[in-house]
Amino acid sequence: MTGTPAPTEIKDRPTIGLVSLGCPKALVDSERIVTQLRADGYGFTDTHEGADLVIVNTCGFLDSAKEESLHAIGEAMNENGRVIVTGCMGAEAEQITSKYPNILAVTGPHQYEQVVSAVHTHQPMTHNPFVDLTPPSYDEAGIKLTPRHYAYLKISEGCNNRCSFCIIPSLRGDLVSRPLHRVLHEAEQLAKAGVKELLVISQDTSAYGVDLKYAESPWKNRRVPAKFYNLCEELGQMGIWVRLHYVYPYPHVDSVIPLMADGKILPYLDIPFQHAAPNVLKAMRRPAAQEKTLARIQAWRNMCPDLTLRSSFIVGFPGETEEDFEFLLQWLEEAQIDRAGAFQYENVQGATSNTHDNHVPDEIKEIRWQRFMEKQQEISAKKQAAKVGKTLECIIDEVAGGGADARSKADAPDIDGTVYLRDVPDTIQPGDIVRVNIEEAEDYDLYGVPA
Repeated sequence: MTGTPAPTEIKDRPTIGLVSLGCPKALVDSERIVTQLRADGYGFTDTHEGADLVIVNTCGFLDSAKEESLHAIGEAMNENGRVIVTGCMGAEAEQITSKYPNILAVTGPHQYEQVVSAVHTHQPMTHNPFVDLTPPSYDEAGIKLTPRHYAYLKISEGCNNRCSFCIIPSLRGDLVSRPLHRVLHEAEQLAKAGVKELLVISQDTSAYGVDLKYAESPWKNRRVPAKFYNLCEELGQMGIWVRLHYVYPYPHVDSVIPLMADGKILPYLDIPFQHAAPNVLKAMRRPAAQEKTLARIQAWRNMCPDLTLRSSFIVGFPGETEEDFEFLLQWLEEAQIDRAGAFQYENVQGATSNTHDNHVPDEIKEIRWQRFMEKQQEISAKKQAAKVGKTLECIIDEVAGGGADARSKADAPDIDGTVYLRDVPDTIQPGDIVRVNIEEAEDYDLYGVPA
């Protein structure tokens, strides 16, 4: 029997390995690279062996992250030998090429086209009508590396802040916001594809649109300005969970809290406070009026009692005194941050904080980190215990063996807690949003049964 072979019979399609390191913003970059290359007909594998080449998307925020990236590159070189490097560390190509001179290509962060071009150059593919597709726009929902029911929505690149400990602006540049209609179109496409939760990310989410001078975009027969509030308002009309990450506590954030109280977007704010002591914040080049921040947090909770605040802090910043650290612990007690992580300060090549005086000894940083985490654990345990006996809406992440792993509105994937369910009906699937009776609580996790 003769005829045209089916697409599944096509042989010798180039296969690409992928390693994606770092934050969710880097994961979105990886998704766009995969989307474009799959549209061009390339296949993908999660192993180095057998891949025609490997793409390593690196992180370069901390020196420890750079070491992890170099290790991942080394593994790919040893196991495959044909490697393209991209991501934040790619902005400092000499650090990579000096150690691995046989790298095929190095590109910087969010340079999707250059990565795709490098793949085309070093692993070209003969045109085949059965595997070549029309590439979708990067602004549309493409291939996702997250589970089907949630996705990261990146609204901008870069950052206008100049925190002394951070080199993100030198890696990713100043703030560049995506036009609002493109963000909303991608969100709409994701919702249509079955996504139940959008996690809004950027370097500075509440600064969205500043660089565009809040330019209006056409959307649904209206013109909508590119402002943080309008972004949240429009996303809140899509009928899915919307979770805000990396929000700086600018005054205009206040206007979004009523949207949370009304159930339009999740009552959750991820705010990187970093510290509380005024002189440490000044040395960090961050807003220092934390006494006003405490009042605003209380005002937010008055408007939206279910509000969950997550944050990150740095202990042992150069010049941090014992008095400063005690101030931070007291502030944490008063603020009652629901979810908090802490990092011990470390120098980052190129950061101005490296040159600050009075660096804190490592053993003191370790002690302060432990004290911080003990304080936060106390706060978290009390807040978790207060949820026992309540019924919470949760989104299902995994189902197995009559149980399920889920998350409440207070839990972002990978960084917050888990709600463990028992006696789960066979009809419940990942992505379902169910009501859960909470029976037990630990410091960070909850246990319950479908209501």
